[in-house]
Amino acid sequence: MRNIFKILAIALIINACSGKETDKYPIKQADWKSKQTNIDNFEDYFQGKTYLPVYSHIYHVHEHRTFDLTITVGIRNISLTDSVYILKADYFNTIGENIRQYIKNPIYLKPLETLEIIIEEQDIEGGSGANFVFDWAKINDKNPPLFEAVMISTYGQQGLSFTTRGVPIFE
Repeated sequence: MRNIFKILAIALIINACSGKETDKYPIKQADWKSKQTNIDNFEDYFQGKTYLPVYSHIYHVHEHRTFDLTITVGIRNISLTDSVYILKADYFNTIGENIRQYIKNPIYLKPLETLEIIIEEQDIEGGSGANFVFDWAKINDKNPPLFEAVMISTYGQQGLSFTTRGVPIFE
């Protein structure tokens, strides 16, 4: 009986220490349909383009050994008052091939809202030089959206994480 209580206590501790998932926030990519906008012409809006470097793996020890990473891309509306519209979110691999388009129709983010794109650790299609290009629009040029990525992995007792931030593309 005593061993059953020990096992139950250990299971409760492990469960409490594990990351808990939430159904409420942030909005997962599968729910982006609810974020689609009915605006079909953004000609009168200020438009921008942002490049975000990401890494689905990095090299470890030598070029033939890699460390695979989970990528969390954060799309953040930093405006306190205005929505931002994401027109495109394209994912490119190391050699510049467009391997995925995450947005079929423009979506919006309310003021201070964040959306995420998750690329799982096993998905190494992007490679060490993967990147995103985002097209976006706002009613003015104040407070452009912020694009960040967190790359993370753990192996045994080793953990690795780092971030990148998007930069504007001027064409």
